[in-house]
Amino acid sequence: MPFTAVIFDFFGTLTPSTPAHVWDDHAARSAAPLGIPVPVWRAALDSSFEERATGSLGDLRSTILTLARRCGVDPGETALTAACSARAEAQRELFTLRDDALGTLGAIRERGLAVGVLSDCTAELVRAWPELPLASLVDAAVLSCEIGRRKPDPELFLLAARRLGVTPGECLYVGDGGGRELTGATACGMTAFMLYADDWESADAQPREHDWAGPRLSRLSAVLDVLGAA
Repeated sequence: MPFTAVIFDFFGTLTPSTPAHVWDDHAARSAAPLGIPVPVWRAALDSSFEERATGSLGDLRSTILTLARRCGVDPGETALTAACSARAEAQRELFTLRDDALGTLGAIRERGLAVGVLSDCTAELVRAWPELPLASLVDAAVLSCEIGRRKPDPELFLLAARRLGVTPGECLYVGDGGGRELTGATACGMTAFMLYADDWESADAQPREHDWAGPRLSRLSAVLDVLGAA
């Protein structure tokens, strides 16, 4: 069956991978207003990713407040507002796209295929999504913190296909392998490709599928070659 839709992971796929020093810098920015040591705050952010990615901590303000209290700090209004602003600004930097992302999405749409995004993400991406340059090129976005599920939950992949109006078998899925997404997509009937770009090894990300034995792409725009071959 020919592909009628392409579904992309967001972080590390449509965006560059993020190395550890960037995460440390971002944690430092929101830790400062709260008066929390950076390693303690970074650990709180890391350990809460499951909760944040499934939306169980609420919006950004509620999330920062909850995590600060877990660290033994009950911030005042000024400190909380500053920490939220710092966190949102830092996260926006992670929404910068790969150089070939917009061109690739545009070319896929020009071929008459639907484009989806399926991301394990936190509230910051949801808030920023309408303003991102790729938003108008994406027909359906499934963001984990809105749905309350994380990859590789099959419902996320099936929901993405339903929102695009296609069957899973008509979908090409492209991701860097975070959250065992490639195995999850395959199990739902999609054809999965790993984006193994030059920055893959330098990323400090949630565990990825190092054992993936399926097909790989070395650059995002190579998706167009796959579609051409199909």
